Amino acid sequence: MRFSLALIAASAAAVQAGVFTQQNYDDISISGGVAGNAEQEALAVFSALDLNNLASADEDDIDFLKSVNSICNDAEKEAFNTAIDAADGEEADALQRGKIKNKVLKLQATMLRLMIQEAQGEDVADDIAKEQKKLNNNIQQDEDEAGNASTFLSFDAQTA
Repeated sequence: MRFSLALIAASAAAVQAGVFTQQNYDDISISGGVAGNAEQEALAVFSALDLNNLASADEDDIDFLKSVNSICNDAEKEAFNTAIDAADGEEADALQRGKIKNKVLKLQATMLRLMIQEAQGEDVADDIAKEQKKLNNNIQQDEDEAGNASTFLSFDAQTA
C-alpha cells in the first residue's frame, strides 16, 4: 500500500511540473535578425505559459523565468558589452540593437514572474510598475530601430 501511495504522489508531482524545459541561452535568444519586433519575439519564447491562468504556474516556472533573467544579464555583461566596446559604426549599432532585444527578453521574463506571483496572491505591484517602465523603454528603443540589423551573440549558459 505504501508503494502505491508513493507512486501516486510521484505521478501527481510529475503532472504539476512546470511548463518550461531547460534551454540553452542560444536557443531562447532573440537578439539576432532585425529590430522592431522584440516584444512579440520575447512573448513567443514564453508561449508555453498559460497567460489566462497565471495562478496555475508552479515554482519550476518561476525558477525558469528567474534563470532567463539571470543568463540574459550575464550575456549582456559578458558578451554584448564587451563586443560593443570593441566595435564601431554599424557593427556596434547592430550589437546594441541585439543587446536591447536581449533586454526585452530579460525584462519580459521578469514581468511574467511578477505577474505569476501577483496572481498567486503576492503583493508585487510596486515591482511590476518599476519593471514595466524598464520593459516599455526597451521595447520603444527596439521599435525605434525597426528594420535595422540586430546581431546575435552566442553565449554559453542554461536556464533552470
